[in-house]
Amino acid sequence: MLVDTIIEDDRWTALALQGLADRAAQAALVHLGLAPDRFEIALLACDDARIASLNADFRGKPQPTNVLSWPAEERAADDDGGEPDVPEAPDAGPPEELGDIAIAYETCAREAADAGKPMADHVTHLIVHATLHLLGYDHIRDRDATLMERTEVEILGKLGIGDPYS
Repeated sequence: MLVDTIIEDDRWTALALQGLADRAAQAALVHLGLAPDRFEIALLACDDARIASLNADFRGKPQPTNVLSWPAEERAADDDGGEPDVPEAPDAGPPEELGDIAIAYETCAREAADAGKPMADHVTHLIVHATLHLLGYDHIRDRDATLMERTEVEILGKLGIGDPYS
């Protein structure tokens, strides 16, 4: 299993989050030429209250957000728009831990409804987005954001999901 999912909020169960998360993370890794069976991601499926607490603790922002990620290693490129330092899969032994993701039900459901998108498509996008963060992609600098968004759109397209930025 690529994604080790802990469901704190039972509403996630109806979405079949485990399969959706594995599919999204696998698509991101395969797109980047990585073997999904050699990596592991921890996913916390929670509610807005829990993610607000995490957001306050780790980012100093005491409000809910849709998704948070904590990479196991810093892989960001030094140059704005440069490719991150994507890991090499270990040949043997346990899978390499890429990091942790937390996702909040209410915020995701509200965003999907506001955008008129299926919840599964929106959550797939957010898991792809968070997986890319674990791999060193970011959207703080302009060219980094362009690279990350383009990569997300390519991955989502392969999954049959339209451009979330259009």
